[in-house]
Amino acid sequence: MDSYSRRVKYLKVLLPLAALAILSTLFLLSQSVNPNQTIPFSDAEIAERIRDQQITAPRFAGTTASGDEVFLSATKAIPGGSGSPGEAENLHGEIRMARGGVITFESERGWINVPDDAAFFRGGVTVVTDTGYQLVTDRLTTAVHRIEVIAPSPVSGTSPMGELEAGAMHLSAPGTDASEAHLVFTEGVKLLYDPKTNER
Repeated sequence: MDSYSRRVKYLKVLLPLAALAILSTLFLLSQSVNPNQTIPFSDAEIAERIRDQQITAPRFAGTTASGDEVFLSATKAIPGGSGSPGEAENLHGEIRMARGGVITFESERGWINVPDDAAFFRGGVTVVTDTGYQLVTDRLTTAVHRIEVIAPSPVSGTSPMGELEAGAMHLSAPGTDASEAHLVFTEGVKLLYDPKTNER
């Protein structure tokens, strides 16, 4: 028997043994699972979740008839009961126009009512558009399946033309063309024009 045949014969025995040794090492080094290990929540957090029946990080996405996309999310949501709406914390909304343009809304709290086609933002509501508006208001309502945003309380902030204040604000897209969205300020509009904003 030549040396090549002897090497092949030895390898037929050594290679399976080496594979068994590697597998046994993997099992020895793997961490065992402790079935009595506690879940990573404190007793107070568990009690709060059971009491409030809360939903962590809820998300909603919808599309209007014109192809605009509406996204809503929150850090926590508590379902409502009879006669009382649910509540969401750190509510975030975003409208992406089908033909370009993004509008975002954020508030400390609010709630979403999909059957009534509405999301309600309350407490320190901020509105930001990619066209240069950065506004703050106390409350705002937006539709879920169409482009319609209403801020019935005073609005203030910056616009592409300068500092802006108004008693109310209304954003809508009356036509089927998504590019025809209109942002209208009413109830006593004050604009402090700054020509530098147009130069940027």
